[in-house]
Amino acid sequence: MSSPRLSFLGQVAAALRVVAPGLALAFAGAGAGFLTHALLPGVPVVLVAIALGLLVANVRGVPVAARPGLALASGALLRVGIVVLGFELVLQDILALGARGLVVVVAVVLATFFGTLWAGRRLGVSEGLSLLVATGFSICGVSAIAAARGVSNADEEEVTYAIALVTLFGSLAIVLLPAVRGILGLDDHDYGVWVGASVHDIAQVVATSSAVGGVAVATAVVVKLTRVLLLGPLIAWIAWTKGRSAGAARAQLVPPFVLAFVGAAALRSADLVPSGLLPPLADTKTVLLALALFAVGARVKLRRLLAVGGRPLVLGLSSWAIVAAVAYAGVTVVWS
Repeated sequence: MSSPRLSFLGQVAAALRVVAPGLALAFAGAGAGFLTHALLPGVPVVLVAIALGLLVANVRGVPVAARPGLALASGALLRVGIVVLGFELVLQDILALGARGLVVVVAVVLATFFGTLWAGRRLGVSEGLSLLVATGFSICGVSAIAAARGVSNADEEEVTYAIALVTLFGSLAIVLLPAVRGILGLDDHDYGVWVGASVHDIAQVVATSSAVGGVAVATAVVVKLTRVLLLGPLIAWIAWTKGRSAGAARAQLVPPFVLAFVGAAALRSADLVPSGLLPPLADTKTVLLALALFAVGARVKLRRLLAVGGRPLVLGLSSWAIVAAVAYAGVTVVWS
């Protein structure tokens, strides 16, 4: 008779054999993303990963054996990546913004989130896609979309479309915001605030503010990370409102990965994370998100995505207009 330990190890080995093909495929996609980013630093790793996932799904097709591993990557590994993101947040830097700064950031997030949901209903866009776009544009782009997907009914096609929208409008911001800075009369500090409060992904924030200089970059990053801190409360609220029933589903008001995300931020803020661990943690976050988003892309059929039509594009444009306008008003009316 086999011992309990050997039986457990056998079960672990069997589970690993099931997920290994899909994880290997996801690692290949993530590796290609890192290689592309090394050659072309302006191209985000996660964008390459999801594009390769789409390519695999729609040109060659995903092998049946890879599906369990891809499901693990787009589920559990995605949540772990969001938790690791929390180690990038320092509460002391955020509090240094002062009351007016916090008011501006909260106003931007709330106006963009609920304004986008309203616009989505008016345009006839699905609830799932509207929710993902609202979360991504109001908080932190791809990472926020990934987190919202974990507590909503959105499918892979809606995730991919939402990521495409934040990538498109975030890329446009890199070109357009520096060009209109002079017209709007913003100094380096106010421009940094505007960028941090309105641009989606952190990489896009850095790129957009770098066109002006160091003061703008430093200010933009702090404001941006303040928005990221609101990801936890927003995802918890979404999880509560999307509870499947009045029983067990609503009893868990805050998903465990959201609590872990806040805990990671608290550890970093209490200076309990050795500085030498921060670069590896940042790389780990990128790897996990690349694996997850490759897996998301690999489960999408473009013909179904294209059938969504042009209304989501109008929704993205509307959301971008809201976040840029409210952020600018906050900078010029409240902050200055």
